[in-house]
Amino acid sequence: MSTHTDIAAEGWVARMPSGWRPYLLLARLDRPIGVWLLFLPGLWGILLAGAPAGQSAWLLALFAVGSVAMRAAGCVVNDLWDRDIDRQVARTAGRPLASGALRARHALVFLAVLLLAGLAVLLQLNRLAQGLGVASLLLVALYPLAKRVTWWPQLMMGFTFGFGAPMGYAAASGRIDAAWAALYGAAILWDLGFDTIYAHQDREDDALVGVKSTARLFAERTRPFLAACYAGAVALLALAGWLAGLSVWFYPALLLPGALLARQVVALDIDDPGLCLRLFRANREVGLAVGLAILIGRL
Repeated sequence: MSTHTDIAAEGWVARMPSGWRPYLLLARLDRPIGVWLLFLPGLWGILLAGAPAGQSAWLLALFAVGSVAMRAAGCVVNDLWDRDIDRQVARTAGRPLASGALRARHALVFLAVLLLAGLAVLLQLNRLAQGLGVASLLLVALYPLAKRVTWWPQLMMGFTFGFGAPMGYAAASGRIDAAWAALYGAAILWDLGFDTIYAHQDREDDALVGVKSTARLFAERTRPFLAACYAGAVALLALAGWLAGLSVWFYPALLLPGALLARQVVALDIDDPGLCLRLFRANREVGLAVGLAILIGRL
């Protein structure tokens, strides 16, 4: 089994009171990349809708707070479902619920607090976005189960993490249309690609405990699969921009995130878990580059 681990209670976490640390680690607040990857599709949706600057700024602030709360809530739900599996996987054995640092009842109270924070944000949005937000809770609850019943849990993750794109678009525009659908499709394929990279960290351990993933499904064929996911994401982003009436400058600007994604495909080594984690984290820059391209297309 790999000795690679995602638990490193150091840095600012180590300076927090000892009673707080398990909750901070449970919420993954020591690793903000998950917050970024949940927030960025919302950024795309808000910018693509082309709302006035003041409204867009307010929505971005709300989505930033909501991303912190809901990413933490998703981690709690995931770890509650997976605590028995996590004990058998080297990378996750040190997580607070798997290690016994927290009990399930503590996690449930923490989850209730996080959901209340998410609800406070949701109530600031329009009715359409509120309805979509409530619907997303089903995805958050079911995503951790996917790995038990399908080889495609990363696709379920794409539907869940990518949901910020249609929510952001609906919050800023008050409508659902073809651009909304194309943007959601792009977010799903992007998430499917980078979460497959992430899953390669656990491929051997997952095989031992019977957990399914697209990393195990495609294995040595991951590079062409990743290229197809990322090419599809870029194509759907271009379509979303055309449907939303972005200027011609959007398309050359889209070359930057396209190049960053192509670099991940070329650099991928599925047998190097540290590299897989670095490539996964590099998607923050990809998401920001997509947001910049949309902004340029709105000028």
